[in-house]
Amino acid sequence: MAGGTLRMSISAEPGCLDAHAISATQQALLGRILYDTLTTIDPDGNVAPYLAESWKIGNDGKRYTFKLRKGVTFSDGSAWNAEALKINFEHMRDPKTKSPLAAAYIAPYVDSTVIDEYTLQVDLAYAYTPFLDNLAQSWLAILSPKAIKESPETLCDQPVASGPYVLESYQRQQSISYVKRPDYDWAPSWLKHDGPALIDRIEIEVVAEPVVRFNSLVSGQYDLTEAAPPQNAAAIQANPDLVYENLVRTGNPWILHFNLSRAPFDDLRVRQAFVAAVNVPAITQSLGFGTFQVKDNYLATPTKYYDKTSEGSFGYDVDRANALLDAAGWTGRDADGFRTKDGRRLTVAAPTAEASTPSPQLVQVQGEVKKVGIDLQIVQLPQAQVTERRYSGDYDLLGGVWHTNTPDILFIRYHSSEISGKRIGQNSSYLKDDQLDRILLAARETPDGPKAAELYGQAQHRLLELVPGLPLYENHSQWAYHRKVHGIAIDTSHPIPVFTTAWIAP
Repeated sequence: MAGGTLRMSISAEPGCLDAHAISATQQALLGRILYDTLTTIDPDGNVAPYLAESWKIGNDGKRYTFKLRKGVTFSDGSAWNAEALKINFEHMRDPKTKSPLAAAYIAPYVDSTVIDEYTLQVDLAYAYTPFLDNLAQSWLAILSPKAIKESPETLCDQPVASGPYVLESYQRQQSISYVKRPDYDWAPSWLKHDGPALIDRIEIEVVAEPVVRFNSLVSGQYDLTEAAPPQNAAAIQANPDLVYENLVRTGNPWILHFNLSRAPFDDLRVRQAFVAAVNVPAITQSLGFGTFQVKDNYLATPTKYYDKTSEGSFGYDVDRANALLDAAGWTGRDADGFRTKDGRRLTVAAPTAEASTPSPQLVQVQGEVKKVGIDLQIVQLPQAQVTERRYSGDYDLLGGVWHTNTPDILFIRYHSSEISGKRIGQNSSYLKDDQLDRILLAARETPDGPKAAELYGQAQHRLLELVPGLPLYENHSQWAYHRKVHGIAIDTSHPIPVFTTAWIAP
């Protein structure tokens, strides 16, 4: 069973392979090839040991004492121990890392103390129940302490870790290749696997065009594609040589977030009107070809403490949209039929990365809101400029998803402390609401159980009142592979393939 090369196509690559310095979706997949994490999530959804052998939590929930697994090494020969973990925590929160995700997920971290070689005491500013779950995610993976200290400038292109594979080559926007570590023997227990990975090599190429990913998969040029095009889902499912997976990620669904810090979306009525003006089921069907699930709230359905009673508050209602815009004072019309107020057109700008065709989500929404007199302008810019405008707040609309394995996504996305400032924050709607802040902080500090469920339910309903964005559909993880590839596991934190136990039939 062992041996061979797995050939994979992916739709995009992160632009950097340092787990702590990126937030790209592809890190969930790539991270499981190169990295290990401190904890893992077992098949029942519970936190379980990985590089941490065990832990104790103080009575106040603010002190964690980790006992670490012995015998683990990094591919550069450096040892895994308490000092290595401390260096990783410091790297995650170091402003020089410019972490858009890992730093936020350990935001309550204050400092840590090495008790002995394999024991680390970690102190938090306040009780933080999602801490252990977050440490199981690919973006909080463990890097070589030697590489962090001696050559941090190389981590994006030449990361060193302790995982089942070692990076062989990385050509940005083109390809990534890995070779297995023959001495690897510390896979998470849920994989039920001892020793090194079975496949010798993993070769990945970036194939941006969906039709090319589909055709090259069918032809056998690739064994697996990370982003199976939804328009080809039926054909993939009908092909006896292929396996199709369509899984929903936890966290935020696909949402077009409003910037509440400036006009026109500082007016709740305009936000409500925008949502009512869009035929979400029609757009979802058009974009997903029947493979996407419609959303009308702000938390993905599989997420822990998802409140089903939050469904059904939004709906397509053009008459209501028009009435709300009238009430907000946008009663005039210009020569092009767009609404005006005090001589200004009702215009909203959505910056997006340059591409051969604009974002299909934005194009569809643009046509919908035009019917009620809103001028949605799609501004295509180089990715660097989109990022700059994102973190400076220079936009009206910003679309996307956010996957994490806990309901704490609501804090990350909507708590006022997560607005970009001293560190990169992910509150892209610039939402500031004292009531919601209190609920989300209390939820963070509350142990798992009925009280946490109640608080997260309150947060979901408060968001429906505040309307920070337009939800469209779930965040789907769609991938496909040839049946000759066996033993692929599905990660317990991210619904993506894991290749440690995979093998290729002759």
